[in-house]
Amino acid sequence: MHLILGKADGNAARAVRLYSESYPNRRQPCAKTFLGVDRRLRESGSFTPRTADWGRNVRRNVNVEEQILDIVEENPEISVRRISAATRVKNTTAWTVLREQQLYPYHIQRVQALEPVDNNQRLLFSQFCEQQLTNDPDFTLKIIFTDEACFTRDGVFNFRNSHVWSDENPHAVVSSRHQRRFSINIWCGIIGNQLLGPCELPNRLNGNVYANFLQESLPVLLENVPLATRLNCWFMHDGAPAHFPINVRNFLNNHFPQKWIGRGGPVAWPARSPDMNPLDYYLWGHLKSIVYARAVDSREELLQRIHDACEAIRNRPEVLERACRSLEQRVHACIQVDGSHFEQLL
Repeated sequence: MHLILGKADGNAARAVRLYSESYPNRRQPCAKTFLGVDRRLRESGSFTPRTADWGRNVRRNVNVEEQILDIVEENPEISVRRISAATRVKNTTAWTVLREQQLYPYHIQRVQALEPVDNNQRLLFSQFCEQQLTNDPDFTLKIIFTDEACFTRDGVFNFRNSHVWSDENPHAVVSSRHQRRFSINIWCGIIGNQLLGPCELPNRLNGNVYANFLQESLPVLLENVPLATRLNCWFMHDGAPAHFPINVRNFLNNHFPQKWIGRGGPVAWPARSPDMNPLDYYLWGHLKSIVYARAVDSREELLQRIHDACEAIRNRPEVLERACRSLEQRVHACIQVDGSHFEQLL
């Protein structure tokens, strides 16, 4: 076959005709067979097909199906590609078997690690919120949820969802790990359908600075909140070290008597519970996705983008209200799992 292909000057169609004329009593190979023989000789120096390296030449049967299901049962996180390599079937065959058994790939959620003592604290807080919601269905709209977040130059960059449209490969790159770095510590708050802030705080926040912020800046931020809401609102912050000093607690006891949530407060904030704070489970992620839509070149640009993004979010009060009201669903789910992770119930 290879000599006839050479006689045909590499023309596979002509080689087929010459082969049929020379060997009329043999099985007539097609043009692809001639080209395959030539390619194997050039690539490996042998006419013998490398069947030992073919890993997907097994057809579907009952034993293959059972093998696929056993592999998935033993390792639910295995990829279809590895299943295909282990069973020597095509990817499409593995997919078909899994779907017929109503097995689908689900993304793994990242959650905050909990300590053994956290479940009880989370359960107590959820029970408190549930009781308050029984008395007042709008209770979650009367809490001033607060938190601080650090914005850096590198920010958050999701390479999985990043691409550049072009008729040719532009070989686009993204710079990271800059030697000249900068960061901004931002405070924000949410009450009902209103966004408070952003306010820039020192990167190394201490109790005195935080207490001064509460005394001088917080009243200004609350000026646009209706008076009736301010008279009945609760204040919430987490258990960060700067939130715990006695001067901070004294201020909160005086201005929010028996109506503040935090470490050492009338209602204890459960540690390691970002899934209970609308700023953690909504605001910060959404805000950073807007801020870091493009690369940041300077600290001034980063701060301006934060303010612009907050203004855009502020113009959608219905979304802020939904984020606060979703806490009701979260506390019910937390009670259902006795204070453990509840994302799977949302």
